[in-house]
Amino acid sequence: MDRVNQIWNHPLYQQELQKLQILEKDREFCRHTPEHFLDVARLAYIEALEHGYSVTKEMIYCTALLHDIGRARQYEDGTPHDEAGAVIAQQILSEIGFSSEETEAIVSAIRGHRAQTEQSLLGKMIYTADKRSRNCFSCKSEPECYWAPVKKNMTIQY
Repeated sequence: MDRVNQIWNHPLYQQELQKLQILEKDREFCRHTPEHFLDVARLAYIEALEHGYSVTKEMIYCTALLHDIGRARQYEDGTPHDEAGAVIAQQILSEIGFSSEETEAIVSAIRGHRAQTEQSLLGKMIYTADKRSRNCFSCKSEPECYWAPVKKNMTIQY
């Protein structure tokens, strides 16, 4: 998991994460924190194990760590966070030395993590884990949440 830690320690990742934490410090709804990123990774990895998917733990964790890193740019200039995140991920992964195939798989999953259709297995896993990681069933702000009811996680899931 050395490359997961290289992503975490990358200066651009830390810069974007710090901006995101500042921009969301007063956010009433779900925040995009390291805990969220790791919850997504763990849930996706459990799914991979339970279903025998041939996606590596490292690829799952790398993708989960990066899937919402574009949020600060969405707040700053309106760029959709999946697109901004794909650009950020491309730069970080390139600098760390990921292969073009690995980079494309991660970037594609980041671009597709907001919709469940027409995406890779990794993208579908991140999408599902992203939704399951949210405890809407116990959130005091759930009634005001902009998520469609079908996306809300109203039961305990793993």
